Amino acid sequence: METDFLYGIILGMKLDKKIFEIIFHARGGQGAKTAAELLAQAALKEEKFIQAFPDFGPERTGAPMKTFVRVSNEPIKTHEPVVDPDVVVILDETLLGTIDATKNLDENEAMIVNTTSNREMVKQKTGFVGNIYPIDATGLSMEVIGEPRPNTAILGKLLKVSEIVKLENVVDVFREKYTGKIGAEKTEKNILAIEKAYDSL
Repeated sequence: METDFLYGIILGMKLDKKIFEIIFHARGGQGAKTAAELLAQAALKEEKFIQAFPDFGPERTGAPMKTFVRVSNEPIKTHEPVVDPDVVVILDETLLGTIDATKNLDENEAMIVNTTSNREMVKQKTGFVGNIYPIDATGLSMEVIGEPRPNTAILGKLLKVSEIVKLENVVDVFREKYTGKIGAEKTEKNILAIEKAYDSL
């Protein structure tokens, strides 16, 4: 189902917002910036207006960082960091005790967490009473790609939860962008990870 971002749909709930906003929380080197860029490029394919930009702390591998994404059917005038997200994506569950990941998230919005914990355990850790989607993105990445790269798997889950862009457009963008960089075999493995996460419960 194609989503109209004037009335964005998460979990069948209509959001009366013209701009759909996402925050990725991750550690440096986990690929949050790459996931955000793939999402933005896929939205651009659908002729939507987009923003995607990181907010780094200390710029080193393993340091906490955030990446912001906005998608809209209308021009986006603000350039400030996202402060009222519709979805929060957490690529490293160890961040849950160090950041306020649920800030300004309400019960109709969603949090996606890379974790082996179940939904109830994530709820206990965060106190969040909204829609929680745990996924073992690192485990799926190891199984499919052979490397601990959770960003592509968690991107698939985000697409399923939010319907922010079409899965096939993300796949096309990934293939166009990375086949020449990492080779066809690894590209297709990453795409498979996206698709498996998209199809997961």
